[in-house]
Amino acid sequence: MKLECSIEKVKSALAMVERMTGKNLTLPVLGSVLWIAQNKTLKLRATNLNVGIEVEIPAKIEKDGIVAIKGDVLSSIFSNLNGDSFVSFELIQNNLSVKTKNNSILLKSVPHDDFPTIPVVEGEELIISSKKFIEGLKAVYYSSAMSDIKPEIGSVYIYPEDDMLVFVSTDSFRLAEKKVKIKQKLNFEGILVPVKNITEIIKVFENSSSDLLVKLQKTQISLKTENIYLTSRVVDGNFPDYKQIIPKISTTEAVLLKQDFISSLKISNVFSDKFNQINITIKPKDKIFEVESKNTEIGENTTILNGALTGEDVSVNFNFRYILDCFQSISVDSVSLKLNGGNKPMIIRPIGDSSFMYLVMPLNK
Repeated sequence: MKLECSIEKVKSALAMVERMTGKNLTLPVLGSVLWIAQNKTLKLRATNLNVGIEVEIPAKIEKDGIVAIKGDVLSSIFSNLNGDSFVSFELIQNNLSVKTKNNSILLKSVPHDDFPTIPVVEGEELIISSKKFIEGLKAVYYSSAMSDIKPEIGSVYIYPEDDMLVFVSTDSFRLAEKKVKIKQKLNFEGILVPVKNITEIIKVFENSSSDLLVKLQKTQISLKTENIYLTSRVVDGNFPDYKQIIPKISTTEAVLLKQDFISSLKISNVFSDKFNQINITIKPKDKIFEVESKNTEIGENTTILNGALTGEDVSVNFNFRYILDCFQSISVDSVSLKLNGGNKPMIIRPIGDSSFMYLVMPLNK
């Protein structure tokens, strides 16, 4: 192996792939990044068996080759190489020589024969802009359960519906749904991507402006741009039939300015109890929307908001954090809160945007 390439492109690629390396006592090579110099490109590959990634970098290759180097060592070195435009690599007696204008480094290699292949996913295909796909994931993933006890809800559920791709997640206390318009008709039944893998997918593709080729099969999903190929395992399970719990009607609605509501929740946080409990009281006839919280050690707070209120009086307790989380997915200025009595979930929607829906379960008093 002998080649030269842009040091900034190597840094960018390493930042993506090093995250996917894994600590595995039975397969220590997973802690490494595999370098493959071939056909005018340098490929950096890493996997932890749940997620795999390969990033291509254009390079001036004099001699093809392959080598595995510990990922954390590479990350530490390249994060501190500054002031040079190009870097050269050469494999010398199974060790990797790294040279810049001001540095000369020799890295011990790791035996790479046991390095797993990255799966080539064949199945249903979707072409979608990276921005749209990542927007769908970011709108819902925070609502997933962070425990592996129930993997079906520790995932983001992705399925087609007419001309939409639907992203859903829940931890059984709240649920987020985002619909993204697509240009093609899809037939797959839906897949569950583990939320741990979702966070990695977001970090890899969130700054991409190109189209994303998504391929889906029963056990894997792959995402590909011009120079990045990523695969993730898929959970074998069934997502809850969540549409059954979405109220068909509402008896009370409040339309509020988003920022006013956020501010009231943050003030309530100061006075909430160990369950993050707040009380929301709506009295449309009296034109009262009230957010109240109490803490026996600190004190209590009541905030009254202006809004368009309709329907019946209602008073419900919620975990304020579950409500606050959804506003990262809402870009408009006003939101609608719909309730159907004191022991039913609350539905939050952005005004003028039907693509996002958020459901929050009430707390028992």
